[in-house]
Amino acid sequence: MIEVTSRDATTSGIARLGSQPIALAAGALIVIVLGVGSIALWRAYTGTSPEPDRIVATRQLQARTAQASEQLVEKTKGLEATQQESIDQLQVVQDQLQTVRRLLAAQQAEAKRLSEQVSGLTQAIDGLRQSFASAQAPEASGAPAARNKSTRSHATRSAHRKPAKSRD
Repeated sequence: MIEVTSRDATTSGIARLGSQPIALAAGALIVIVLGVGSIALWRAYTGTSPEPDRIVATRQLQARTAQASEQLVEKTKGLEATQQESIDQLQVVQDQLQTVRRLLAAQQAEAKRLSEQVSGLTQAIDGLRQSFASAQAPEASGAPAARNKSTRSHATRSAHRKPAKSRD
């Protein structure tokens, strides 16, 4: 008795199929045709076909894309308007800054002019004091008592008198 092991049976079965390629190709073709036929029957029975669904999905995607594109255009226009407003406001601020700088320069020039006038008036007052002191020096040598009285009355008058304002 000859015993056949499972390994030998498997090898002999594959060998038999390999020796008949036409039978193998026919079997594969039958399986493919049955698969395609069952899919066609299932679609016909359920009434669903992927082509119309794909067309609807494509149209929806195109509509969404167009809507998103329109929204993007609107937002871009809004940003452009906001940017233009910002540029206009910046221009106004720059103009105001230039005006303030001109006013500041004018005020500084006026302050310098007034400072020079005050300096000139101070020098004129010092000159008057010196001439007054030199004019009183000859009188002082002639009459010392009269000088003290004259100086006191002049000091009293000067203390009560307000300084005269200069005219420009």
